[in-house]
Amino acid sequence: MAGHSQFKNIMHRKAAQDKKKSKVATKLIRDVMIAARSGGGADLNTNSALRTAVEKARKENLNKDTIDRAIKRGTGEIAGADYAERTYEGYGPGGVAAIVTALTDNPTRTITSLRTIFGKYGGNVGADGAVAWMFKSIGAIDYPLTIGAEETVLEAALEAGAEDMQSSPDGYRIVTAPNDFAAIKATLLAKFGEPEDAELTYVPTQTTQAKDDDHTAAVLKFIEALEADDDVQMVVVNLAEPT
Repeated sequence: MAGHSQFKNIMHRKAAQDKKKSKVATKLIRDVMIAARSGGGADLNTNSALRTAVEKARKENLNKDTIDRAIKRGTGEIAGADYAERTYEGYGPGGVAAIVTALTDNPTRTITSLRTIFGKYGGNVGADGAVAWMFKSIGAIDYPLTIGAEETVLEAALEAGAEDMQSSPDGYRIVTAPNDFAAIKATLLAKFGEPEDAELTYVPTQTTQAKDDDHTAAVLKFIEALEADDDVQMVVVNLAEPT
């Protein structure tokens, strides 16, 4: 079992808390739409991706009518923008590798924006596979420490089929193989209730060493600039803590 430090928030950053609520809502609505379209329809009981997207939307206080309209746009019941999920790869400040996932109805707009941001910070967007080999795809399910003792939660996670559990003062992160994510999430949901967060993401398997504090600061600004883009859903980099 591996713990994770505060620094690892650089390698896996959630949406910045100070983003405008309207921007957060836009991204959540896109999540709901794409999950309804690609995950198998509007039934939350059978479409686990949609259930996760709806849960996130509810936590941000999106109202039922907004969520329902997003689902109907996703399934084609009402007209709406045709969003597609895309993954981009490249290098940022000081050669740090980055994977960016986006939901977009205009790929030309999205790639133009990303190239501008990468270039501003001394990097570039690469071809498919340029940096993917330095990352591993995982499922991540986050719970607060209040759900139980570490040994109890670890035992339940492993029994459900999880690969690992990370513990920190911020809570528990249960790590799954991507294909097992939905089933394990459902098992843990029945035992511990709704997680604080649950998503498919990436973790670095090879890292780039931070040169100094200035390098770290530049990478943080790079991540923030990417996350500020309306199309961007997630940013993961492979920066390692300075030694």
